[in-house]
Amino acid sequence: MAKKYRTIFSRLAEEDLIELIDYHYSVNPEFSQKLLLTMESRVDELKDLPERGWIVPELEKQNIVDFRELIEGNYRIVYAIQEKNVVIHTIIDARRNFADLIIRKLMRLHSR
Repeated sequence: MAKKYRTIFSRLAEEDLIELIDYHYSVNPEFSQKLLLTMESRVDELKDLPERGWIVPELEKQNIVDFRELIEGNYRIVYAIQEKNVVIHTIIDARRNFADLIIRKLMRLHSR
């Protein structure tokens, strides 16, 4: 029987998802609902196949290989596998500069 993982959203990832859904809701409520269901479904896939995503290329260049990502539309779902957990760390718009955003997010997280 395959190992079943538990998915956990970090506080930062929860904030990212809420911000994303709120933004789209103001423009198109139906799309925001569809996007939320799609994101939940993609994250749910990681319970059975946590290594489905690939290592984040920008981080791999810095020899940081603990983080993987799934691409969903214009969004990058960044996560790490930790024992029997898959921790979703952040959701980033793929059209934006990943390095700038991840540094800003980490600074925000560290300042709390």
